[in-house]
Amino acid sequence: MGKSSKDKRDAYYRLAKEQGWRARSAFKLLQLDEEFDLFNGVTRVVDLCAAPGSWSQVLSRVLIKGEKFGRSAWEDQEGKLRQQLLKVFGQEISAEEKEAIDKKAREKDILRPRKDVKIVAIDLQPMSPLEGIITLRADITHPATVPLLLRALDPTYDPETHSQQASQPVDLVISDGAPDVTGLHDLDIYVQSQLLFAALNLAMCVLKPGGKFVAKIFRGRNVDLLFAQLKIFFERVIVAKPRSSRASSVEAFIVCLNFSPPEGFKASLDEPMGIGDRLSQMAKMKAQQQPIVAPTVLQDLATETWSASPAKPFRADKNGIIQLPPIENIDRAAKDGRWVAPFLACGDLSGFDADASYHLPKDRITLDPVQPPTAPPYKRALEMRKAAGGAYGKTTSK
Repeated sequence: MGKSSKDKRDAYYRLAKEQGWRARSAFKLLQLDEEFDLFNGVTRVVDLCAAPGSWSQVLSRVLIKGEKFGRSAWEDQEGKLRQQLLKVFGQEISAEEKEAIDKKAREKDILRPRKDVKIVAIDLQPMSPLEGIITLRADITHPATVPLLLRALDPTYDPETHSQQASQPVDLVISDGAPDVTGLHDLDIYVQSQLLFAALNLAMCVLKPGGKFVAKIFRGRNVDLLFAQLKIFFERVIVAKPRSSRASSVEAFIVCLNFSPPEGFKASLDEPMGIGDRLSQMAKMKAQQQPIVAPTVLQDLATETWSASPAKPFRADKNGIIQLPPIENIDRAAKDGRWVAPFLACGDLSGFDADASYHLPKDRITLDPVQPPTAPPYKRALEMRKAAGGAYGKTTSK
């Protein structure tokens, strides 16, 4: 969130500075939580690729300080406004109802921090400290990171006496990491998918059963294969696009709920998922757990004439019952290993548009970034330019 960023014309960029967020990406996590209630019952969180720390900042203010944002904050504000209107118009209410309204208003003003909260932020880049956040500068692809993370969550953890699988204390793993884009979309999507797999491998090493995983993805040609692989380990997999994410961007966020790995699966960064034929075997095991359709129904579907168009892959019979496609299509889908995740838009549709430009008031005050970049990737380039005497080099006299 640099001072010379082109995002100055973005409403979320200015709003982030007004509300004290380190980056505009904080609104993405808030809008995802508003849609999926990610923080419900969560006390232990790991933030991967955390720098500059906007997502960790959201976790700190919501879990540690007990603040409210999004829809819950709007409901509190509406309740206060209703109470003020009742006083203005002098509407007669009973003493019991008035006491209930006052009690509810007092409860809303009280911050409710959660107990025993542990939040660990990991990144290769240095990150300025945050209140209540344990910061680790480590590589999420290195096997030594997992014991380091478990020790940060539990200081008594000893890798020699405690098994890794028995120490899975994390409720939620989030990752907003992305590579330095090159403009070559196929290459950027591939590098991003590898970063996502690294985050997923680490998440599976520390997630408890029923945990949640949220990560950034780049939507590309074969992203449905990624969805199918995630479906092996999580009960629900949804693709979400927050309102604060630009519609012109290929980024989206994969939300994986209820971590339930196949029976006998052991996560490890030494042997990540997909080594050899293990992933295909797990996919077969997961398919065997799916409901089995009666053979007579499959035979009827295979023999009847199917008249559905590609635009309408399902059709209803005369009784209004939705029928499945023919058995040939079902076999081909299972053979290809592809699965399309549902897509949801998050955030208030009447809110700011991330792709739009808004008029600014004449009396506006330009604010500095909440947290200037600690170690920006362009720092070395600026130093070299300064040593060379500027963009055009040092001037020479003839």
